[in-house]
Amino acid sequence: MDNWLASFREGVTALALTVTAEQEDRFARFLKLLLDYNQRVNLTSITDPAEVAVKHFVDSLTVESIWQPHAGDRALDIGTGAGLPGIPLAILHPEITMVLNESVRKKVEFLEYAVAQLSLTNAHPVWARAEDLGRQPEYREQFNAVFVRAVAHLAVLVEYGLPLLKMGGVLICMKGPGGMHEIDESQRALNVIGGVITKVSPLTVQGAGERVLIVVRKNHRTSQEFPRPVGTAKKTPLFLDSTGAKT
Repeated sequence: MDNWLASFREGVTALALTVTAEQEDRFARFLKLLLDYNQRVNLTSITDPAEVAVKHFVDSLTVESIWQPHAGDRALDIGTGAGLPGIPLAILHPEITMVLNESVRKKVEFLEYAVAQLSLTNAHPVWARAEDLGRQPEYREQFNAVFVRAVAHLAVLVEYGLPLLKMGGVLICMKGPGGMHEIDESQRALNVIGGVITKVSPLTVQGAGERVLIVVRKNHRTSQEFPRPVGTAKKTPLFLDSTGAKT
């Protein structure tokens, strides 16, 4: 377990971030919780501590280069899985509230356990599909920032995320280099649901490879038509017409 810390510190330094000793201790405890629990529930295929430090923790913190939260902000991590990027961001920013959204009950049970063990009073796991969450008044248009790491095509993520954002809020999509090719295909979804891409930031995480961060700002209210029922966005993305052809 000891070798993870050097990798973590190197990655954090490369991102020009400052992590306190208390926060570092929380990352250490989160790492142990994650790997221990992973023996019972499949949370990650990465089990080497140094790789977890880079490919999960440091990778989660790459959004710090494009996101500057304010005290009292509410953020949401869609499809958080093992709590990534939500838990690392909640550790780094105790001044914000982070909702950890996950649809798999066993993973939510881990999130509840981890949040309690880490005393992360600003992190709140929620068991729900993203489409259902976007229709609930306590979550719809309530967030300053929404994060999503991989998961689906950008057009689908726009439909998941924009209904949850306040006006002017940002959807931050964390994708591999292939995400660049999804931008043009997502223009219909952006126009219909109410967003505009304000930043595309390619980067390389040493030891984890190439990444691209796509920032979408909500620029008009989302119609009550969206999000569509569970599964529809993936089955019929807004870059396709009724015949299945790209529009």
